[in-house]
Amino acid sequence: MRSILVTAGILAAETWIKKKREENTEQKEYLNGNVQITTYHNYGAFLNSGDKKPFVVKMISILLSLGLTVLFLLTFTKYGSKELRFGLSLLLGGAYSNTYDRIKRGYVVDYLNFPKMPGKIKHIVFNAADFCIMIGACLIVIKQN
Repeated sequence: MRSILVTAGILAAETWIKKKREENTEQKEYLNGNVQITTYHNYGAFLNSGDKKPFVVKMISILLSLGLTVLFLLTFTKYGSKELRFGLSLLLGGAYSNTYDRIKRGYVVDYLNFPKMPGKIKHIVFNAADFCIMIGACLIVIKQN
């Protein structure tokens, strides 16, 4: 039950944050300019890949979300563990949020930038769902080893 609440909580929080970013696109800086809140519309997948084929990106996003949902439901059997379920709940919350954006808006709302990071990462704009996906995927990999 907690896993479902985590997934739903991520989706609800991200939906609210993205709605607020769409209403107020003013840029703000925090932590001496290390964190920037901005608004960016990502029409593709990671790093805007596939932005010229939004329908394909949307369909892949839907199919992956459905596949992960089935896997998540299977973790409620004797083969699932709490750690695996938690990793999948983070991953699914992020995936559902970004997939919802693609379906509803036609793009994903990104809003977190770290302009003082080294290299190219300073040019990437993220959202909290992206971090949930990354952390969830790492937890799943760690649990499997």
